[in-house]
Amino acid sequence: MSAGDAPAAPRGFDRLAEAFSALGIDPPTVEHEAAFTVGDAVELRGTIDGLHTKNLFLKDKKGKYFLVTAPEDASIDLKRIHTVLGAKGRVSFGSAEAMVAMLGVTPGSVTPLALINDDAGEVACVFHEALDAADLINVHPLRNTATVTLARDDLFEILRRSGHEPAVLALPAPDQAA
Repeated sequence: MSAGDAPAAPRGFDRLAEAFSALGIDPPTVEHEAAFTVGDAVELRGTIDGLHTKNLFLKDKKGKYFLVTAPEDASIDLKRIHTVLGAKGRVSFGSAEAMVAMLGVTPGSVTPLALINDDAGEVACVFHEALDAADLINVHPLRNTATVTLARDDLFEILRRSGHEPAVLALPAPDQAA
């Protein structure tokens, strides 16, 4: 994709519907204005049950990708996260082009559910340890104009069935010692 090309439309909606159907679930979905950042979605707090999340699409120096999902208010030390991810050297944000190619979504719509589009298994699935204790987790359903609420076990099972075993890790905060 060249810099002048428009990003591809999100893909995987049929796969996502099939994943929900295979588990026998019809999770609640709330439509809303496009939310590109955690701040954009603040007005949804209190109207949607469950833990709200943020996602980081990261890449290490050797080209390995990670999709990190954390509580929306979690502070994560990006200078040290590589030590718990098993990354080669420090990480940086993955490009929009890589995100579209691997996950089928554009920046602002990143979600662990996009891993259903990663057939090659190029992106490691990482969850902040706080999400392991959450009963309900809110994520985008491949687009940032809606929020879907999933039971943690259902979300993890969808990821496993897509070939992505969720790694639940204690991610370093900026003020924690390594």
